[in-house]
Amino acid sequence: MATNITPQAWNVLDSVGGYLPLDVADAGAATANSGATVYPVQPSSLGKVVRAVNATYGVGEFILLKSAASTLVGSLVRYNATTWQATLNPNTANLAGPVAVAMAASSAGSEFVWHQIGGLAVIKKTAVQVAPGVAVYQSATAGRIMNTQASGKQILGAKSANLTTVTSTTSTLVVLLDRPHMQGQVV
Repeated sequence: MATNITPQAWNVLDSVGGYLPLDVADAGAATANSGATVYPVQPSSLGKVVRAVNATYGVGEFILLKSAASTLVGSLVRYNATTWQATLNPNTANLAGPVAVAMAASSAGSEFVWHQIGGLAVIKKTAVQVAPGVAVYQSATAGRIMNTQASGKQILGAKSANLTTVTSTTSTLVVLLDRPHMQGQVV
């Protein structure tokens, strides 16, 4: 099940009119009076969580965040739950906090992008072989995961969902997410 993600195949289940599509990055719109950036399409607002269904991956949960610069579809990001700003998850141990998977690419750090926080997600990984049903960790490459144990870098609430071993040449991994977050201090 290590395939490329097709975010447009997700259909939002929640009753929200005018939502930003899951596979779109939006820079917002400038208001006529102030020139300040506003949220993309109401009633979407930062931190909003919706459920969506996909024929292959089932039901997933998604949160609207301000994107991280240089984000690819499938990048792992960490986000601030007060400002809703995402950054590529760094190669740093003991950074407890929520993480999510980008559903759209973003070159700027100011676009609005949906990120997956629940269900089966396709995440970018490093060139490692991954056995079925194992824990996943932040890799040495920001925004990518691996299955090699690393103290303080485990992604809690995430486990590989592949049914067979995924080769090192495959760049993505299907992972079961349940509101994932990075491991904090190891005592």
